[in-house]
Amino acid sequence: MNSKVLTVREATLGVLRSFGVDRVFGNPGSTELAFLGDWPDDIDYVLGLQEGCVVGMADGYAQATGRPSFVNLHSAAGLGHALGNLFTAFRNKTPMVVTSGQQARSLLRMRPYLFAEDAEQFPKPYVKWSAEPARPEDVPAAIAQAFHTAMQHPRGPTFVSVPSDDWARPAVAPPVRHIATEFAPDPAAIVRLGAAIGAAKRPVFVVGPEIDRNGCVDAMVAVAEKARAAVWASPMSSRSSFPELHPQFAGFLPAAPGGLARALRGADLIVVVGAPVFTFHVEGQCELLDDGTPVWQITDDPTEAASAAVGDTIISTLPKALGALQSALPDIATREAPAARTRPAAPAARNPIPPAYALSRLSALMPRDAVVVEEAPSHRPAIQQFLPMRGADSFYTMASGGLGYSLPASVGVALARPGRRIVALIGDGSAMYCIQAIWTAAQRQLPITFVIMNNSGYGAMRAFSQLMQAHRPPGIDLPGLDFVALARGMGCAGQRVTDAGDVDRILAEALVSNGPALVDIAVDHATTDLFSHPS
Repeated sequence: MNSKVLTVREATLGVLRSFGVDRVFGNPGSTELAFLGDWPDDIDYVLGLQEGCVVGMADGYAQATGRPSFVNLHSAAGLGHALGNLFTAFRNKTPMVVTSGQQARSLLRMRPYLFAEDAEQFPKPYVKWSAEPARPEDVPAAIAQAFHTAMQHPRGPTFVSVPSDDWARPAVAPPVRHIATEFAPDPAAIVRLGAAIGAAKRPVFVVGPEIDRNGCVDAMVAVAEKARAAVWASPMSSRSSFPELHPQFAGFLPAAPGGLARALRGADLIVVVGAPVFTFHVEGQCELLDDGTPVWQITDDPTEAASAAVGDTIISTLPKALGALQSALPDIATREAPAARTRPAAPAARNPIPPAYALSRLSALMPRDAVVVEEAPSHRPAIQQFLPMRGADSFYTMASGGLGYSLPASVGVALARPGRRIVALIGDGSAMYCIQAIWTAAQRQLPITFVIMNNSGYGAMRAFSQLMQAHRPPGIDLPGLDFVALARGMGCAGQRVTDAGDVDRILAEALVSNGPALVDIAVDHATTDLFSHPS
């Protein structure tokens, strides 16, 4: 054990280095200055202009690197600003350690300015673990514990509150420890599942975001090909866990019970991998939950296992489970391969610009290795039809349904993928939640193409209002937003497209920009049926 006496700050920086932290994402305040002063050259400080942006950027970075990110926020209100994207990080299962300043210990009894009462309770229940250490010398060990907890499956954010006068106090560096976080499935259960897949006539796999998060897309493809089974994307999946042009890819399950049941009708075995059973967004009757169709689930999340409505669950991390399942599968070469998904015809150019046309042209023009970070929920059906993803490390969005994640997350993904083109595909309503992240992209000259699908309102709410027969609700239209002016005001080039004849030229220019560029596409306002049919 290293017994050298250090300050809390020096010991904490050592903890960050031991966990491979090369960037700290933050928005500074007075209660953090003792930590931030004389900042070291080997750790990049990534400034966000609002705390929600900071957490979104850190989330994208952690998702893309697979390593825990570290966030430093201002006390009380600063943490409060971040809670929306902290909730998303929890639902994204993002390994992230969040710290925030607290007022000096000597003042806490008097409830001072910037004081957070019961600070460790503030972000609960949407952190896996939180603490405000009882003694200054406990801070480095608490932050190390936060890292270890964040990286255990199911992964997620953790939180440590640090009083401002702790950083200069003496502390001993905690020992460097390593925890093996992968765990294997029950062998007997894997054998039973392999036999069930072998005996089925029309098995299907439902693949969820944990597959891509755990680097298992190739393993999933190998299992599906050996099983000769159709593969569906789980409802509201936040990652692309199977190549969408693969002949066995069947499409995207809707987050509506009736639509999901219709899509899976005819299957005599359903195997859900890396996703809940099932994620729904609207009410309805799901017949397959009652008709006796066998359902199996593989997940690393005991809570998802316990909350599944039906079926048998194998708890395991996915690299271990998919490797074991491939070995357990019998030879199924005689099974007829599932029919390939029908691809739609290319949309025609017309005005006003159809979203499908804009998306099909983006798909044709963007580099093959581009990464799409998406938050355009009203256009999700068109995205799924006309912007197919290649699978591993190609697509990111939020698992929470909370807006304001993907624009800053694209900054984090760009920092994690130097040299790659990042396409931030964002709705006009979504963009306004964390528009400040464009400034960080411009300051760092990141190769991000911000594509704003501008239908002058909250398109998803238009669709919901029709579905729920809520006539003429207020607050849905968003006139008068000038995204080009907003982008230019933060140092980012921008152009607006109102004519289909200009789509290719302006998109092509933005996709080869040296730094960030924004394209505001004025698209047709027509609403989309988000739930009735699988895509």
